[in-house]
Amino acid sequence: MKKILVPTDFSKHAEYALKVAAQIAKKDNSEIILIHMLELPTTGNDAITTSHEIPELMLFKNAAISKLDSIMNSPYLDGIKISKVLQFELAFDGIMNNGKSHNADLIVMGSHGASGFQEMFIGSNTEKVVRNSDVPVLVIKKEEENFNAENFVFASDFSDEIKKPFEKVVDFANKFNSHIHLVNINTPNNFKSTSVAQKIMDKFTAEFKINRFSTHIYNDINVEKGILHFAKDINADLIGMSTHGRKGIAHFFNGSISEDLVNHAKRPVITFKI
Repeated sequence: MKKILVPTDFSKHAEYALKVAAQIAKKDNSEIILIHMLELPTTGNDAITTSHEIPELMLFKNAAISKLDSIMNSPYLDGIKISKVLQFELAFDGIMNNGKSHNADLIVMGSHGASGFQEMFIGSNTEKVVRNSDVPVLVIKKEEENFNAENFVFASDFSDEIKKPFEKVVDFANKFNSHIHLVNINTPNNFKSTSVAQKIMDKFTAEFKINRFSTHIYNDINVEKGILHFAKDINADLIGMSTHGRKGIAHFFNGSISEDLVNHAKRPVITFKI
């Protein structure tokens, strides 16, 4: 893991994410790229020329540079190679573009979650990044003074389309010496007998070299609740899932279990794009 991208809006949740990224960087000798997007309101297509005078832009920019420099001097970042990026761009676009241009191996983001109408109509930049990023996204919800991936829950249906992203899951787990709890959530609408579910999981895992793992079949009323309840039962450190990246109408009606988990889980969540 060479490069970790960490977006910041200077909130406490962004700091939680940066502190976790710092812990990962120290373990893996990674570089952190700290980015901040200046989102300026505009009535036209060009925020710089239509809505703000140059002195005002410079005021915003200089204030952001000062904050970034202050963060980069934090003691918990000592000994880590870190660079900053400051751009006039929408946050989501900036995160996606920088993830590609810097060849990031991991994006670490903070999130306070959402619920009700806010979740339905507004969403969050974190949620959109989870939905669209080809790079694994680690979402941090609270202060994690000692980030630990010892008990790593990965929920899936273990179909063939999961095989490619699962290579990254195994790589991540092996680097952290994680015990992966592979879990198939059985629901009333998609029920499999224990023997059938176990055969599917055994066939799937036989193709990978996983240092430490176990398989589980867990029954619940829906997949999201099953993952959350199972994670609580084993006191998981981290929840992982693959995401389809649905967009538009399909996403509105079908939703995304990964995004729901980002909103509702109290534990860290990491997603891998199919």
